[in-house]
Amino acid sequence: RVGIGSVIIGPVKMGSGSGLGQHVFVSGFNHGYADASKNSSDQALDIRPTIIEEEAHIGANSVVLAGVTIGKRCQIGAGSVVTKDIPPFSIAVGNPAKVIKQFNHSSGEWEKVVSNKIITV
Repeated sequence: RVGIGSVIIGPVKMGSGSGLGQHVFVSGFNHGYADASKNSSDQALDIRPTIIEEEAHIGANSVVLAGVTIGKRCQIGAGSVVTKDIPPFSIAVGNPAKVIKQFNHSSGEWEKVVSNKIITV
């Protein structure tokens, strides 16, 4: 599912059951800028495929940058900017997006993540 006004550009793979909210931007490339003597629009593209795994959902007005993998069954909060990989079964929010909860398969509960440490509440 792709929400109204969303843009998907470049090599992007979306898994089964994944979806984008409204006005989400997902890119699989960036403009090259290695040669500072040239305008970036005159340089080769930096192509890095983006992957949104199965059953992951991206909230409205979010941006997913090139080369990122968003893991299975993740939830990305509205307005987030995803600059790095998000592990499966995670909730990530913000700019840049940070994981705030992960699903614990042993307990069957979503657990808070603070400073990359899972905290049972």
